[in-house]
Amino acid sequence: MEKRRDFIKKVGITTAALTVGQKLFGSSSTGFTAKSYKRIIGANDRIHVAAIGLNGRGNGMAGVFAGQKNTEISCVCDVDSRTIPKAIKTVLDAKQESTPRSEKDCRKVLADKSIDAIYIATPDHWHAPLTIMGCQAGKHVYVEKPLSHNPNEGEIAVAAARKYNRVVQMGAQRRSAPVLTQGIQQLHKGIIGRVYMAKTWYTNARKPNFLKAAEVPDWLDYDLWQGPAPRMAYKDGLIHYNWHWFWHWGTGEALNNGTHEVDVARWGLGADFPVRVSSMGGRYNYKDDWETPDTQITNIEYPGGVTLVWEGRSSNARKVEEQDRGIIFYGEKGSLDTGGDSYKIYDLNGKLINEVKSLMKEDAIDGRNTASPSVGLDNYHVMDFLDAIRNNRKPNCDVEIGHKSVVAMQLGNISLRVGRDLKIDPKNGHIIGDSGAQKLWSRSYEKGWEPKI
Repeated sequence: MEKRRDFIKKVGITTAALTVGQKLFGSSSTGFTAKSYKRIIGANDRIHVAAIGLNGRGNGMAGVFAGQKNTEISCVCDVDSRTIPKAIKTVLDAKQESTPRSEKDCRKVLADKSIDAIYIATPDHWHAPLTIMGCQAGKHVYVEKPLSHNPNEGEIAVAAARKYNRVVQMGAQRRSAPVLTQGIQQLHKGIIGRVYMAKTWYTNARKPNFLKAAEVPDWLDYDLWQGPAPRMAYKDGLIHYNWHWFWHWGTGEALNNGTHEVDVARWGLGADFPVRVSSMGGRYNYKDDWETPDTQITNIEYPGGVTLVWEGRSSNARKVEEQDRGIIFYGEKGSLDTGGDSYKIYDLNGKLINEVKSLMKEDAIDGRNTASPSVGLDNYHVMDFLDAIRNNRKPNCDVEIGHKSVVAMQLGNISLRVGRDLKIDPKNGHIIGDSGAQKLWSRSYEKGWEPKI
C-alpha cells in the first residue's frame, strides 16, 4: 500500500470545515527553486509557474494557479496563438497583479531559470516527454492525466523525478478530495470488511468524427504540436480534442477519463501492479475515423484475489447507478460507492447505511459545462502540489502513484489491441512472455525527441 501524507490532517480539514487557504502556507518549510537550484523556498516565497497548453482545461487551471497564495503564473505557453490572450485574461481575472509573458515554444520556458514549476495540459503524447524535460531543467511539474502515452516513457518520467529530486504531481484531483480521503481511510480500516472488487465506469454521448486533409492554419505551429511524435500530415478535425481517439497521439477514453476512476479504485484496493489484464471492445456505435474504442471493458486482476473492472461507453450515455461515472467497492460486509468528494456505504443487501456528502457542490466537481470539470478539487490538488514543493515532500498523486494507475489502463489498451489476456509481473507492471504485446510497451519518436535522462 502506498504511503502518502495525510493531507486532511495537514490542513485541518473535517467534514464540518473545509477552509484551507490560509493554513497551508502558515509554517516554515523547505524546497527548491529553479532560480538557483539550491536556494530554499520559504513558506512565504512566491512560486513562479508556467502554464503550458492553454485550450480548455489549461486555460481554467492557469486561473486556479494564479489564484493561489504566493504563487504567480509568470508565463503562458501554447502552439495555438489564439489561446494566449484568453489565458492572460484568465490569469488577470484571478486577481494576479502582474501580466504573464507568453511563449510558443516550451523549450524556451524550460530555459528560463526564473520559472520554478510548470503546469502541463498538452496532448497525451507530450505529457511524459515534457515532464522529463521539466525535471531535467530543474522545474517541479504538475502534469494532467495521463502521466504518459505509453508505459516505457512513464517509467522514465518516474526515474527523472527521482534523479533530479523534483516534485511531480499528476492531475488526479480526487487524491486531494477531503471527504473522499476520509472514505478511503474508512475502507482501509475495514468498514465493509476485506475489499475484493472495485467496479468503475464512464459514460458519454460523443458523436461521429471524420478527419479531412487540409492546410495547417496560420494560428498553429503544427510541427511543434507534434513534438515527440513522428510526423504525420495535418488533418482538419484532429485539433484540439479529437486527437484523443488516435493511437499516434492519444490513449482513448480509457486514459482520457478512465484514469480518474481507476486511480481511486486502485487507491481504495491498496493495489500496486496487476498480475493479469484483459480487455475487449471496439468502435461499435459509429463507423468513422476513430481508432480507439467507444465501448470497452477492462478487467485488471491484482495479487491476493483482488479485481478491478472498468466499463467505458463513449457513445451511449446511459448511466450506471444513476451516475455517468463512478466507483463501487465490494467487500465482505457491504459496499462503498463514490465518484466525487463524497461516499455512501451499503450493507450486503444493498441497504444504505451511511452517506457522507461533500461540502462542495457536486456539479462544481464533476460538471461538464465548465472549463475545469473539477474546479472544487482542483484548488485542493494545486495547493497540495505547492505545499509539497515548499516542504520538499511527495504530493498526494506523486509521479509513481500516477504511473501505477496509468500503466494499468495502458495494459488494458494493449490487451485490446493484441486481442488477448496479458500476464503481468506484479513487481513492476511489465508484460510477461508476449513479444507481440511488448511491442506496444513503448513507441517510436521523431528523431531528436526521444525521452531520456
